[in-house]
Amino acid sequence: MNFIALVGTNASFSYNRKLLWFMKKHFGTQANIEIQEISDIPMFIEDAVEVPKRVNDLIQIIEISDGIIFSTPEYDHSISAALKSTIEWLSWGEFHPLTNRPVMIVGASLGNMGTVFAQENLRQILSSPGLNSFVLPGNQFLLGNAAKAFDINGNLIDERTITWLEHCFTAFISYVNIIKPISNQEEKLKSSNSSDKSENKVWTIEDFSQIDADTGASVDDEVDDELEANRLNIEEELAWALDAMESADE
Repeated sequence: MNFIALVGTNASFSYNRKLLWFMKKHFGTQANIEIQEISDIPMFIEDAVEVPKRVNDLIQIIEISDGIIFSTPEYDHSISAALKSTIEWLSWGEFHPLTNRPVMIVGASLGNMGTVFAQENLRQILSSPGLNSFVLPGNQFLLGNAAKAFDINGNLIDERTITWLEHCFTAFISYVNIIKPISNQEEKLKSSNSSDKSENKVWTIEDFSQIDADTGASVDDEVDDELEANRLNIEEELAWALDAMESADE
């Protein structure tokens, strides 16, 4: 499997970056994890003349992945401004690469709580119109006291912490396998709808004249209550299936 891991901050030093690099090494035999930085992504602005090339590149990378891993710090009980801005770019426009994308959320902080509020904030954001990601239920990996959590080689020290991370990552792989048919069906539909468009087109502000910047949704789209109900049913079934798989392993 191929996962994209987003470092949820533009800071030059980050324990969340260290966490992702540990995951890349530790789970190297289970999946390929490609770490992506957001420090070179400009702040989202509705008045942009065109979508930045870096954002277009990130969209293409995410669209060919099997899932995405967010590692988020916590600032004032929420995610960083840089991560929120990046997500706004990814939910604004014709291509919404996070829609129906399997997502795992992890986080590291200096305090004892381990980004619990930021993770809940991110879950809420990813359920909004224009996003609607499939976020792994439960299995929250909250790394507290991060300054003491790694050795000089960047490896996690506490065996119980590593065991819990392994549990969460294994659950994520199972989750991706369960919903992959749904995601593939969506990708085929999106490809069919955009087959007449250039693969490398740079989207300009004129392309987004019918986009609601507040929600990331088209102002011409009608809310389909039946479709949304079906989606909720799918999410409930996925959570049930994942619980059943975990129970079978106990």
